[in-house]
Amino acid sequence: MENKLPISVMLMVKNEEAEIADCIRSVAWADEVILLDDCSTDRTAEIARSLGARVITRRLDIEGRHRNFGYAQAKNTWVMSLDADERVTTELVHEIRETFSKPISHNGFTIPFKTYIGDYWVRYGGWYPGSKVRIFKRDEFKLEESEVHPRAFMGGTCGHLTKDIIHYSYRDIHDFVQKQNSQTTLEAHKWFREKRKIGLAKTMRKFFDRFLRAYVRKKGYKDGFYGFILAYFGGLYQIMSYAKYWEMLRNAKQHKTGDTYI
Repeated sequence: MENKLPISVMLMVKNEEAEIADCIRSVAWADEVILLDDCSTDRTAEIARSLGARVITRRLDIEGRHRNFGYAQAKNTWVMSLDADERVTTELVHEIRETFSKPISHNGFTIPFKTYIGDYWVRYGGWYPGSKVRIFKRDEFKLEESEVHPRAFMGGTCGHLTKDIIHYSYRDIHDFVQKQNSQTTLEAHKWFREKRKIGLAKTMRKFFDRFLRAYVRKKGYKDGFYGFILAYFGGLYQIMSYAKYWEMLRNAKQHKTGDTYI
């Protein structure tokens, strides 16, 4: 067996008993695996411990803050961030080993993502390669403390790996829509907290811009009906977020004034 690399893999999970074993096995080359568990009620933690992971239980409050907490628990300088529905390919493991066998001048590395809906690999519409910073120096990387889609901040330079992480993101369209519903709720809460200035006209412009950019400019049409659905819902994300934000503002105003709306 090859020597393990001094990299800590941090997994943020909740009720992932069906996914967690394959995920952890794909990072068996790392000398530490941390499972940041959001109070799972299934066998996620039990399975992870049986595979040698260190389990830390913490209730999720804000995604960015939660992930930053997990990264800070790592014993190694280098951290890899992964989710339960993601797998590190054999090709990527070889590339990581080769990269870390030499002096490193960067503070982090992006990795391409090969994303699936069911058994369909989404190739267009901006989904592939969809590279993200997923390996980084623990003390040089931080996420914005935001509820959803937190921005990443990192000092120094960033390298770019070329082999893929496989992302089994959605079981099917139903799963995709359910997750979008949850994410837009979090987005609306973020806008409400930030007192975001956004109206219906701006929201509609963003809807059309997102749809046309994904479906036409980034050739989402080449993914057939999946491409249309993903582009459409990419735009609809803005409208759903705005509708929930508008309702929060309305309810807050009603609560403040004591008015009753019928």
